[in-house]
Amino acid sequence: MKILSRGVRLPLAAVSGLLAGLAALAVAELVSAAVRPEAGPVIAVGGAAIDRTPPAVKDWAIQHFGTNDKFVLQLGILVVLGLLALALGVVALRYRRVGAAGVLAFGVVGALAATGRADSTSAADALPSVIGALVAAALLYFLMGRLASLPAASAAVGDGIDGREPAGWDRRGFVIAASAAAAASAGAGLLGRSLNGSRGQDAVASRGKVILPRPASPAAPIPAGAVLHTPGISPFVTPNSDFYRVDTALVIPKVDATTWRMKVHGKGVTRPLSLTFQDLLQRQLVERDITLTCVSNEVGGPYVGTARWIGVPLADLLKEAGVKPPSRGGSADQLVARSVDGMTIGTPVEDIMDGRAALLALGMNGEPLPFVHGFPVRMVVPGLYGYVSACKWIQDLELTTFDSYDSYWVKRSWARKAPIKTESRIDTPKPFARPKPGTVMIAGVAWAQHRGIDRVELRVDDGPWMQADLAAEDTKDTWRQWSLPWKATSGGHTLTVRATDRTGQTQTDRRTPTIPDGASGWHSVVVTVD
Repeated sequence: MKILSRGVRLPLAAVSGLLAGLAALAVAELVSAAVRPEAGPVIAVGGAAIDRTPPAVKDWAIQHFGTNDKFVLQLGILVVLGLLALALGVVALRYRRVGAAGVLAFGVVGALAATGRADSTSAADALPSVIGALVAAALLYFLMGRLASLPAASAAVGDGIDGREPAGWDRRGFVIAASAAAAASAGAGLLGRSLNGSRGQDAVASRGKVILPRPASPAAPIPAGAVLHTPGISPFVTPNSDFYRVDTALVIPKVDATTWRMKVHGKGVTRPLSLTFQDLLQRQLVERDITLTCVSNEVGGPYVGTARWIGVPLADLLKEAGVKPPSRGGSADQLVARSVDGMTIGTPVEDIMDGRAALLALGMNGEPLPFVHGFPVRMVVPGLYGYVSACKWIQDLELTTFDSYDSYWVKRSWARKAPIKTESRIDTPKPFARPKPGTVMIAGVAWAQHRGIDRVELRVDDGPWMQADLAAEDTKDTWRQWSLPWKATSGGHTLTVRATDRTGQTQTDRRTPTIPDGASGWHSVVVTVD
């Protein structure tokens, strides 16, 4: 028996707590493979955190971290859990049962988070957190016993419950136990990760087998004059790999198209529908170029892009179900789309059925939807911000009213209806660029989906507004590129852009935040001409 000083035992106790935490996460990962990946504690707690985060904080995270916001959230959760595990290890050095109870408490938090999510359909979602916590609590209690390793005669007073110092410890026993725990945790975690990864293989295989049919109504070729070749300008069609992604899913849903079904039901539906992916593929498909915009897009922000979508006209589907728009006596004014991850998005029925190209999209830029963008089926409605129109991974469409139901984002202070505001952006030169004196090409994009862009103007410093050259229009549902040659003179300059849509509405200079219905204001960049 070797006597160990408190200064050495404290770090070892903290490490024991960390090992217990790692064991909890590893076992939970393994158990989640038998339940579902979304039931894992980090994902469950992260999802609960997203659901309860104030809109302004979410908006701040999107603006500062972009598509990495979910990674930052999960990393933050792991850091907090690690610190708490270290603290519980120190507590358990003197109070073994209290430390173990603390681990169990965090298991309860994870279980409640998992079963409280909108996409939870079974109490089994609690199992990963509960089983992981039980294993971790037992491990922490055991390691504290190895760290103390008291003779039988002193166990009654030296088990740490009454706060007395243990007489000594079994170094070899502790090292063996800690090493075995670390190895077992690593093995369980890797096995769980592998099994969870294999769960999506059927979905990946089903996407690989999809052959998009020729659309009955193809999109017109993009006019040659619609695409400018100015260096630095956003491409007219945004590649799938570059298309923005803003959603709340910490784990991208992998849905098997061969087993996917969608229901159309609710208020005013006289003929409820139940459709498979194959049913949709066999319908008359249309293809359209549509620009999407996220409501979280700040003035001049990147969360806007254009793609060529192929899908089923949503208005035709609703008519088949017997739905009428409110303007023709329909009883439902809101279509609530539900995603497999529990997201709900409410869209005005009138907008869907007013003749615009509202789609249940199956393809994007000539290929089946990427998983990250909603495979197998998502909604696309031009002219509305995504949070009221662009539900991904759809599994249910319910007709209801705005008075009787608030969707996910509306419950969190966003507006019920959100037509896209007229906006424009300078793509080149970039902020704080240092162009040379002489002719500098200023260029960018402007959008006012479903109204169209009529004019773009630019000014330098506080000078007069100059009309930019507009590229040809593809459709009123897509953005337009623009350019203007500027005779740059030495010094610092502020370049400002504004757009006017086809209704004659000029983009306002009044700056507003993204909440509750989208940002407004003029986009400016500051450059220094050397």
